[in-house]
Amino acid sequence: MARARRYLGELSRRVGILDGYVDISGKRVVPTSDVAREALLSVMGMDAPTEDAARGWLAELTHEARSELVAPVRVVARDDRSARGVPVQLPPGLHEADVEITLTEEAGHTWRSSARVRRRAVIGFPTRVPYGYHHVVAIARHGLTELRAEQSLIVVPSRCVTPDMLFRGGRMGIVANLYATKREHDWGVGDLTTLMLLVEWAGARGASFVGVNPLHALYNRGMDISPYSPVTRLFRNPLYIDVEVVPELQHSDAARALLAADATRHEIAQLRAAPMVGYDRAIDLKMRVLTALHETFRSRAGTTGASRARDYLDFVRLREPELTRFATWMAIAESAGVPDWRQWPAPMQRPDDDAVAAFRDANAARVDLHRWLQYELHRQLGEVATRARTLGMEIGVYQDLAIGTSGGGSDTWTFPELFLRGASVGAPPDPYSALGQNWGLPPMDPRALRQQSYRYWIQLLRRGFEHAGALRIDHVMGLFRSFWIPDGATGRDGAYMRFPAGDLLGILALESVRHDALVVGEDLGVVPKEVPPALRKWGILSSKVLYFERDRRGFRPAKRYPPLSLATANTHDMAPIAGFWSGRDIDLRKQVGLVADAKDVKRAREERAVDKKSLLRLLGIAALPSFDTGHFVRTLTGAVHEFLCSSPAKLVGLSFDDLIAEQEPVNVPGVGPDKYPIWRRRTRMTVEEAGWSFEVDDTIRCASRRGPARR
Repeated sequence: MARARRYLGELSRRVGILDGYVDISGKRVVPTSDVAREALLSVMGMDAPTEDAARGWLAELTHEARSELVAPVRVVARDDRSARGVPVQLPPGLHEADVEITLTEEAGHTWRSSARVRRRAVIGFPTRVPYGYHHVVAIARHGLTELRAEQSLIVVPSRCVTPDMLFRGGRMGIVANLYATKREHDWGVGDLTTLMLLVEWAGARGASFVGVNPLHALYNRGMDISPYSPVTRLFRNPLYIDVEVVPELQHSDAARALLAADATRHEIAQLRAAPMVGYDRAIDLKMRVLTALHETFRSRAGTTGASRARDYLDFVRLREPELTRFATWMAIAESAGVPDWRQWPAPMQRPDDDAVAAFRDANAARVDLHRWLQYELHRQLGEVATRARTLGMEIGVYQDLAIGTSGGGSDTWTFPELFLRGASVGAPPDPYSALGQNWGLPPMDPRALRQQSYRYWIQLLRRGFEHAGALRIDHVMGLFRSFWIPDGATGRDGAYMRFPAGDLLGILALESVRHDALVVGEDLGVVPKEVPPALRKWGILSSKVLYFERDRRGFRPAKRYPPLSLATANTHDMAPIAGFWSGRDIDLRKQVGLVADAKDVKRAREERAVDKKSLLRLLGIAALPSFDTGHFVRTLTGAVHEFLCSSPAKLVGLSFDDLIAEQEPVNVPGVGPDKYPIWRRRTRMTVEEAGWSFEVDDTIRCASRRGPARR
């Protein structure tokens, strides 16, 4: 048996690799192997094939930590005693010095204090530092020696905004997959006018919010259509622009001619009639018209369009340099026909290379087009948020932040020091996947994230909270730890990497308070024991899904749902209620090969029969002779909604798919588009048709959750 490597273990723990994890059974501890440690350290740039190498890296990290005059970044709650000053340590060899601290607050106020320091001390601030992002400069002087260091000081509240801060009681809302949701005059895909109609429809029925899938930018072609694997999480998908409400349309003869052309009208009619979203065709058609509209925008910038041009410049300025890098990435991807920078010529793989600058200059109009598309998305989404407020919706639009980003996308190109190559994020083995799950998403280096003072995380939250009254954090456990799988290996060879959860949650609370918005953490699956109390401490709502809320006796009663939660019947990865009742999801799993053995299929159907009986008991519904009729499914759905709304959960989300009795899911986890049209299925009913349907209205059943806000 190979002897455990002491220094390799110490080095792994120092950088955050956990010694092991408790498996899904909650009983067995799976230790991290030395092979996994060595592979993941190599991914982080620390090759340690021998104990001497590991000991050398440990010495380097120790020297680096001891040489810091002040920590490069601190996240501290304002009410914490440690927020009253800054810890200072003198580097090795310097035993005493005069240290001056300059604090520049985010608002621009400057404060100074100083002290004689022997080895280490805490130098107090002459003021109580407010919430925000501040800058600290420390200068240590001793004789001819002068040392200077800087710190990002982030002062945060103790909690996120909670429902009790916004309203009494609980609230109900509608959740929908925007790309899948139809309206009468769309272009074959849901857009921001569709969202406007959803908000108006939901608001008229007492809803406080409308939740949607992540609106992050996608390439929208081929396989690059998953809202949970975007090319960037910092910017949005131009596919959601409603071309026909862009202000430049009334001034653009070229764009109006394109819209009036028979070929265009025919293409739109075909896209609208299709049962699946045609991403490639829809984005190509929209981009032709949007390009003409952008040309009109630029031509009017110095005259009648000057006011909009000034707004645009302000929009760009507040998002640089990330916005121009994203726009450049898009222009290069279009030119190369490859949405993966790892396959571009070597000079184009580096955003700071002269070749990239030359390309950007030579294609300035195309780069500006992609910036302008983000501006128009921002404007249209803002109109939706304004409409929600006008209707009195306490929360309004509820947005979604995906867990990760595409390995070849804009974010990894823009932040090469932050995203690592040589491993992927995934999940360890469980009864459903003996080898674990590899999600194909590049891991973020927690050390690099801290070294950049969490800029990427801050930008993610600011973009996510824009025009939103609530933000869902997909796989919130990723703020605590992330499962890394080395390339070429399986989940059996992976390990968990620890993340600075306290810092990340503190920044989340700061942005929540600044945007006056709630936070929901998607905490489904294997949840480490430290996560639930941390979510409660920070005021983050957990996710409670009817299908999963069970004990040995069956489905849990409504009173067992915690108040600080969002309760739903299902998620985008599950069958709608109608599909659950009919067993359509079991048929699909058999069809795509996830359940191949006839015995497994039979067992799944038997388990579903038990679940259905348990659900009827929970809802107090007596057995009916016509169990499989559409009328009964609507009765069942209404009863489910009534049950959820009777729970203590502060928020209840009703799926638009459930309200209109969809059978097919939008996603089948673990299956590619070659076996099932994931992320493409459109709703069988338009928003307008739902608005005319008494049956849909009767299925909502949440009258107890309507009421005035307490703002």
